[in-house]
Amino acid sequence: CRIEGGTVEVDRAALTGESTPESRNEGDTLYSGSTIARGKVTGTVTATGTRSYFGRTAELVRTASSASHLEQLLFAVVRYLVTIDAVLAVILAVVVVWRGEDLLPLVPFFLVLIIATVPVTMPAAFMVANAVEARRLANQGVLVTGLSAVQEAATMDVLCIDKTGTLTRNQQSVAGITALPGENEDEVLAWAAAACDEMKQGQLDMAILDALRRRGGIPHIREQFIPFDPATKLSEARVRSDNDGLSVHIILGSPVVVALLAESPPEFTTIQQAMAVSGARILAVATGTDGHLRIRGLLALADALRDDAAALVRDIRALGIRIIMVTGDTVDTARVISRQAGLGDRFGDAVRDLQTPLHFDGFANFYPEEKFRLVQSLQQMGCIVGMTGDGVNDAPALKQAEVGIAVQTASDVAKAAAQVVLTHPGLDGVAAVVSGGRRVFRRMLTWTITKIARTVELAALLTIGYIATGFFVTPLVLIAVIVVLNDVVTITLATDRSWITSSPERWNVGDIARLGGVLAAGWLVLAFMILWFVLTRLQLPVPQIQALMFAYLMYTAQMTIYLSRTPGRCWSLRPGRFVVLATVGNIIIATVLAAGGFLMTPVSLTLLVIMFALVLLATLLLDQIKIWLFAR
Repeated sequence: CRIEGGTVEVDRAALTGESTPESRNEGDTLYSGSTIARGKVTGTVTATGTRSYFGRTAELVRTASSASHLEQLLFAVVRYLVTIDAVLAVILAVVVVWRGEDLLPLVPFFLVLIIATVPVTMPAAFMVANAVEARRLANQGVLVTGLSAVQEAATMDVLCIDKTGTLTRNQQSVAGITALPGENEDEVLAWAAAACDEMKQGQLDMAILDALRRRGGIPHIREQFIPFDPATKLSEARVRSDNDGLSVHIILGSPVVVALLAESPPEFTTIQQAMAVSGARILAVATGTDGHLRIRGLLALADALRDDAAALVRDIRALGIRIIMVTGDTVDTARVISRQAGLGDRFGDAVRDLQTPLHFDGFANFYPEEKFRLVQSLQQMGCIVGMTGDGVNDAPALKQAEVGIAVQTASDVAKAAAQVVLTHPGLDGVAAVVSGGRRVFRRMLTWTITKIARTVELAALLTIGYIATGFFVTPLVLIAVIVVLNDVVTITLATDRSWITSSPERWNVGDIARLGGVLAAGWLVLAFMILWFVLTRLQLPVPQIQALMFAYLMYTAQMTIYLSRTPGRCWSLRPGRFVVLATVGNIIIATVLAAGGFLMTPVSLTLLVIMFALVLLATLLLDQIKIWLFAR
């Protein structure tokens, strides 16, 4: 509504996150969701429901959402694998028709190829990996309410930080006292405390009274008290002087107003301006007898920076994440806190600069809708955005961000909108979430590379092998066994050890497919060398060759996992216990099945051991090629 008459002090914490009351006079606008702290006005309603700021905030919380990057990755991997398999299937079909053979026997092969291609376990593997990491984070005081936030944290490159309650304590305190010549700080603070209203529990009043208690000051006994009036911008009191017993008149309020009512020294304005540079709220104290008031000193009140804020900002930046402060406070106050936290002092405007947010260190005077638009703007630029907040005003942006983080003191609405809730003060949990997300990313990167390499190897070996020999080098029933056993192993990757990068990760399917294709090509070269040898030199019967190729595919699938776990040597990072058990178990199962003749014709154990040794030698060679590819 628009104020038609009167003056009030308004708490707009629900809209801006700043709980310090602000004065509103005739002609100003009052927004729905605000709380009147003091005063009385009449006004005209100008917006209701979803047209009001508060209404738009509620609507944004309902409709906000971000794209699923896991879904995009899943479709990209499927497109790549289906394209490879489709090309191979067409080539096989053309060759069979050209030879004059019947296509009908190939139908089961095409069906098995589809089963092997579609990454059925991918969502489950990601879910398990996220859940395992979420449990670890819970032990560190970080509650994950949306599992997708863990994997998104790995790629997060911009973090929007709310100022109040996150970088600051969200508690007004006396930041400084300046006593004018002839006065002392303790006396100035005692006079100011006498003009404060303890019953109202206002932030500024309580900050002054608390400062007096901490200093061990003795409060004056009041004879009369007039509470703060937004119209006059003053509070007044009368106390009995300790020296001569005379009544002393005290006024506390805006320096500009107090200077009109009381005598001030020449340097008063200079001192006031110097204190105001800090962004703190300045109050002047004057005392004396009626008609002979003199200003005694000035008090600066501010929401102080958290002790660990600067260190936490450095830790987050060390992870390669860009930090942008977002606050509903004034630019001057925000700039001071930003400098103290080490963020910089370039602040943008909500109207002009939302299209180029990365040019600035922060934004001030922001309402919920503008925070929401800032997150959207960053996302449209290709950024993966994290957002921290604590109030209702932060809820739309928290829900829109890929990684919404509610701090310890957050409201229930903010916690419901966020995907991560911190249970300890400050931002320490943010670094833990990012590190956890990057561990999950590396585990799932291993899964994706392995899936692509295995699928391409299997499809190419069956297709080219059939064209070259006239039979499938591995029976289709054994391919189903391979798929099931390998899927069991990939689920255990969710518990694997992984290394953490110092910069945000990125899902680049082209690079992943290239590495997977190179590994598959290396295994195919060795496979066809073995196939040629057993066909021409050993002249093994077809059933034994099929059993041998079954074991080969199982061996290479396990080695591919170890090759893709780290960009360094495959033995440089010790694997997790479950990964070792699963991969070694698969090798043993494959060897027992092939040597014992279960579901296939038995093959010599000596031949299997020799083939496994060749696979190990090829692993060392492919490891060197992998290191070169990762370096590029």
